[in-house]
Amino acid sequence: MQKTHPSHVTLRDVARLAGVSTKTVSRVVNEQGEISESTRQRVQAAVERLGYQPNILARSLVNRRSDTLAVVAWGIDYYGPSRTVVGVEQQANELGYSLFLNLLSEPNDTNVNPILSALAARRVDGIVWAVPEVGENRAWIEPDRLKSLPPTIFLSMQPQPGLSVIAVDNRAGAVQATQHLIDQGRRKIGVITGPLAWWEARERYAGWKETLTRAGLTVAPSLVVEGDWSAPSGEQCMRKLLAQQPDIDAVFAGNDQMALGALGVAHQCDRRVPQDLAIVGFDCTPESAHFWPPLTTVNQHLVDVGRVAVQTLHKLIEARRKGEEDFEHTATMLAPELMVRQSSMLTLQPSLEVVAVP
Repeated sequence: MQKTHPSHVTLRDVARLAGVSTKTVSRVVNEQGEISESTRQRVQAAVERLGYQPNILARSLVNRRSDTLAVVAWGIDYYGPSRTVVGVEQQANELGYSLFLNLLSEPNDTNVNPILSALAARRVDGIVWAVPEVGENRAWIEPDRLKSLPPTIFLSMQPQPGLSVIAVDNRAGAVQATQHLIDQGRRKIGVITGPLAWWEARERYAGWKETLTRAGLTVAPSLVVEGDWSAPSGEQCMRKLLAQQPDIDAVFAGNDQMALGALGVAHQCDRRVPQDLAIVGFDCTPESAHFWPPLTTVNQHLVDVGRVAVQTLHKLIEARRKGEEDFEHTATMLAPELMVRQSSMLTLQPSLEVVAVP
């Protein structure tokens, strides 16, 4: 007798071997209804012997759910977006969802209609919109359009009424970083912002500005330069800051890569870090602890952002299945954490001191 490939084994084959009806096998496989323990064991033994694999597509058609979440993302080759997607994958797996990943080539792409149509055709249960808010790339969001889509969670954007948003409190992180520099006695604190078309960059800039204003310190155009998140732009911006404001004594960089470029310029210009110039970044990339000197930075806990997004989306999905259309959409802002290292501290605890190699 020719052996049947597991992918070709049907419910009828399992039922024949177990001596039960196909309906009974279906109830055991889908964990539905009351089945005696002896019958359940007999069916499970037949499933294992034949190597039966449930037809997920068929099951989704019957249950009117695909157990699939779509993730629309950009920039997963960069540290921040990739960590967020890791959190999405972890939580989705724990809740029994598979993922369908869609990548945009540019974060400011406003032509999202092809993606939305494709997701509707695939009958995904929910959408994680993990593209940062840049320029007008949220203009497509309208109440009527959202009603026609599966439940959707938006990441890294300005909270809006009627939307479920998960984001890091970027402004609070910038406040922590700037206040830390003030507490270290710094008084001429410059900022290297990310591209200000990005909501996150504007929030970090606003946190820097309001903290200096509250402390009665100078907020001048000569203290502000705009980068593009890259280390080369951090280098260019640092040179510009030093030219505009030679007596600057601290810099808050909008991310760790720009801080790396700023550190390089400080060394080249014989500005001792942190004695002459303190530098703080944002992101807490793994490499930042190995910059010279190790970089003080803001940890966004981005894996948690992804996990909370899926937890919230799961609640939205379940609410819609129950007909609870009045589900309250809220914005969840996750608190960042300042990681203090040698790039900003004149006095360190002994355990944190770095011994220079001759």
